[in-house]
Amino acid sequence: MCGLPIHVCDLTHKWPQEEKYELGSQARRSSNSAPAQLAEKNDDRHIRNKIEGVNRARGEAAETIHHLFMAKLKGYITEKVYLEIRGGYKECIRMLNGLEKTLERKVPERERRWPLAEETAVYCVKNESFPQAGFPLTPKT
Repeated sequence: MCGLPIHVCDLTHKWPQEEKYELGSQARRSSNSAPAQLAEKNDDRHIRNKIEGVNRARGEAAETIHHLFMAKLKGYITEKVYLEIRGGYKECIRMLNGLEKTLERKVPERERRWPLAEETAVYCVKNESFPQAGFPLTPKT
């Protein structure tokens, strides 16, 4: 996650001068804030505070994606560059989601914000009447 802010910073310095303290500054600050939120909450002894740091980092990553989208619309970066960086941030967001689930499991069950049990898919076993065996089936209720 720390490599992305460096890349974003390098990109924003190539944008027009009038964006130096506008979109460029916002993109640099939000991109740097995501890993900073994780670092700040990492040593916290309270799980809820760590989860809050993950939530904030995820929000900052999404905000950075938005700023880069605006830069793409304004013609400051190409579609290819935007998609490349967005893909990196989307991967970070997926990892943050996993980290949040892991941390949430450490919270007593009665204090969790949502249930962690995931529904299991019902899969078809080999059946001559259903040649695409392995596709999820909806259970009959």
